[in-house]
Amino acid sequence: MAVRHHLIKASPEAVWSVIADGSRYAQWVVGTSASRPKRGQWPHLDAAIEYEVRLGPVRLTNETVVRRCAEGTALELEAQAGPLGTARIALELRPWGEHCLVIVDEHPLRGAGGLVHNAGLEALIQLRHRAMLGRLARLCEALDAGDPHPGPATGEGAVAPEAGHA
Repeated sequence: MAVRHHLIKASPEAVWSVIADGSRYAQWVVGTSASRPKRGQWPHLDAAIEYEVRLGPVRLTNETVVRRCAEGTALELEAQAGPLGTARIALELRPWGEHCLVIVDEHPLRGAGGLVHNAGLEALIQLRHRAMLGRLARLCEALDAGDPHPGPATGEGAVAPEAGHA
């Protein structure tokens, strides 16, 4: 089970506002190049975001579904990875002084991913989490500092706005 934490120098409310904004998903989730609402109202139970992963000229479309939401403190997701199956990704937000400690816990849930899960894969997930939490921190800290429209946390992350949000 890959568990990692990161202290974000922003309020828990600022961090939650980014996580709860489905249109920002591709800005902080490593591996996604675009995201858009698929069904429901993110981050409510059973809401889904469709996202795109680009591997050279190949574009794969998958979805992430909200399985549990405790507004302001926890979000548990099931991310689909095509033939590899699904993964459970739990994000927990804890106030830490004036900042926010974010804990991410990810592991294979269904399908082939669980069969090939080993120490090498755990190491790759840890690297992905480090990058993802770094992106999330940069985005949240920029917003918390008053930048209402920070750019993507990296060169990737074109984001399609949610319906009603231009």
